[in-house]
Amino acid sequence: MKVKKAVIPAAGFGTRFLPATKVVPKELLPIVDKPTIQYIMEEVASAGIEEVILITGREKGSIEDHFDTSTELENHLRKKGRNDLLKIVQEISEMVTLVSVRQKEPLGLGHAILCAKKIVGQEPFAVLLGDDLIDAKVPCIRQMMEVYQEMEGGLLAIQKVPKPETPLYGIIKGKKVGDRVYSVEEMVEKPEPGKAPSNLAIIGRYILPPQIFDILENVQPDRRGEIQLTDGLRELRREVPIYGYEFLGDRYDAGDKLGYLQANLSFGLRHPELGPKLKKYLKNITL
Repeated sequence: MKVKKAVIPAAGFGTRFLPATKVVPKELLPIVDKPTIQYIMEEVASAGIEEVILITGREKGSIEDHFDTSTELENHLRKKGRNDLLKIVQEISEMVTLVSVRQKEPLGLGHAILCAKKIVGQEPFAVLLGDDLIDAKVPCIRQMMEVYQEMEGGLLAIQKVPKPETPLYGIIKGKKVGDRVYSVEEMVEKPEPGKAPSNLAIIGRYILPPQIFDILENVQPDRRGEIQLTDGLRELRREVPIYGYEFLGDRYDAGDKLGYLQANLSFGLRHPELGPKLKKYLKNITL
């Protein structure tokens, strides 16, 4: 069944980037000259997904505004003869059909996804986390959609990480069943050092069947009162197979300060205008 809808959770407080995120949502922090979440939306649009359900929280209306039309700004650019910038602004508002759903309390990723139940309905859907920027010739979610056509159940993006970093991720235990595809046998959320079943980490891209919603409604909150998606995925695996796909591309953790800086450098070096200047600066910098 074709994946036509994507869910993008964007209700978190962004505490790791305070004080920058006190007023500005972390999703709008720029990578060079585009907000982080715009890269995610571009990935969705290039995959041919027709509708995006944005899960937002309080004071996140500026995210919706970014993807809305801006008549005043467009008129200003038109009067100034800045047709280049006008085209960019118009393309942003035409990128996707956007539906916004409020997550009234930050009760975990599982709860955020559950907020999209009525709009998604009874069809498979994609989930993209805004903290994970994936730079790839073929967008990651499109790679996953192509793999998903050959299977039923759930599909997770996975990536090999250094063993000392496994406590930072959800880790799968799996059996390789195809080119870069693993059948998931076990999932461990942030295992203790030395106890991870592998070094295959779950990265923020998923394709999930609609059964996940009923499961998430019955998942018990963790000790922090949050509904965790990993707990729901464990239950889902009892009903349908779950696979991990080792995607092609470079991933940046834009929710981490170092990862955010790395993304800016990487995208900046490839920027047609800034790239040569940045490369020259980095060559001459004294550490």
